[in-house]
Amino acid sequence: MIERYDTLLRNGTVVDPANGVHEIRDIALRDGKIVEVASSIAGGARREHDLTGLLVMPGIVDMHVHLSPFLGGGCGHRMLALAGVTTALDMAGPIEGVVDLAVRHGCGLSIACVNYLRPGHTIASADPGRGDIDDALSHALSQGAIGLKLLGGHYPLTAEATAQAIAAAAGHGAYAAFHAGTQSVGSNIEGTREACELSAGHPLHLAHINSYCRGQTHDAVSEGEEALALLAAHPHIRSESYLAPFNGVSGECIDGVPGSRLAAFGLERGGYAATSEGMAEAILTGWALVNLERDGIIELVGGSEGLAAWHACGSLIGISFRANPPEPRLRLVTATRLDGRFAVDALATDGGGIPRNDIVARGLALVHLDALSLEGFVRKASLHPARILGLRDKGHLGVGADADITVLDLERRRPVLTYAHGQRLLDGEAVVGRGGRLVTTPAGETAVRAAGLDALVIQPGSMLKTPQ
Repeated sequence: MIERYDTLLRNGTVVDPANGVHEIRDIALRDGKIVEVASSIAGGARREHDLTGLLVMPGIVDMHVHLSPFLGGGCGHRMLALAGVTTALDMAGPIEGVVDLAVRHGCGLSIACVNYLRPGHTIASADPGRGDIDDALSHALSQGAIGLKLLGGHYPLTAEATAQAIAAAAGHGAYAAFHAGTQSVGSNIEGTREACELSAGHPLHLAHINSYCRGQTHDAVSEGEEALALLAAHPHIRSESYLAPFNGVSGECIDGVPGSRLAAFGLERGGYAATSEGMAEAILTGWALVNLERDGIIELVGGSEGLAAWHACGSLIGISFRANPPEPRLRLVTATRLDGRFAVDALATDGGGIPRNDIVARGLALVHLDALSLEGFVRKASLHPARILGLRDKGHLGVGADADITVLDLERRRPVLTYAHGQRLLDGEAVVGRGGRLVTTPAGETAVRAAGLDALVIQPGSMLKTPQ
């Protein structure tokens, strides 16, 4: 038989809301693209899969992960592949570290990165001038990042500098992402309100909406409703939320105190001192869980083993607290507006190297509960985040689209096969993908290719558009 295609996926139930498809179809892949979708495709391929009884969707796009030396680490690539993800946005950087880890640990995914504005690291102070911000942005873009990340919950800037950074990114057509919080207001529902005001109509990705609905100011349920109202009143803001109960912060202590404001809050909420001694005690008792590598993936570990790992790293290791109440987590994923559009654009994880890559496991649980349709799940887990990132050839399975595909076992709520740009990444429980590509702008293409990665170039001004 003549092999007309590289890969044929046969007899799967294809769910592709962008093209109005929800039925059994065959899909043919060639040269990294989808070249045919039909009820039955004649001819052969170098590799064929019979997907009878399985769900076939566009590759999952997680628009909030961590894959850098600062947070997440190189293990995140394998963890994302195991979770069925084909494209992801690293939401901190540093970009140089993200590129290095992608080269050394890549599993075939497409990765984008927004570079953090962190005092003492990428900027001199918490109140940088516009010139300093422009310089930091230009450097980030030149190294392959698509924009900037404001880490307000961890390393807040002044409100004025925060507004300037959002405006600077907009002026360059670059991506701006914000973990709400400034030196004036905390990372809570009040910080969410301030973030909307500081955006001043500029495009902005407001990260993990559920993280501002933890009952810090009012009860968590009413905070969730206020967050939904704020997003409705600011349609230029893109948003995502996640379903895991655990947060993720840096466990680094500087001069005897946590460097991250949220790490300090997590300790105090549990009755522990916001000091290095308090962190040690919280880890020992299991209130704070260390993100510890075991067999190539990260697990949450407390007690004496976790404490030893924290000490061995000189405190430079991820920490997680059980911080997210269930009610707003569920509400924010499923909430819709009167016109049927989702109130929060996307379902993400804040995962990668933080062990909560649960778009499939927890997202499909909502499908089983009839709280989310399959089409809604695909929109929030693939189509919408792809559009927000300006990746118009991802998030759908039309002819000519990138050959990014995730195959799911609905009953077991787990991925069983993935392809990205026509390359097999996950097959059963084995990660078989290698290498990868960085989503970048023209300013970063040279640096990305020089590092040994493929470059997927998107144009300035194409990102942060409404996906619905």
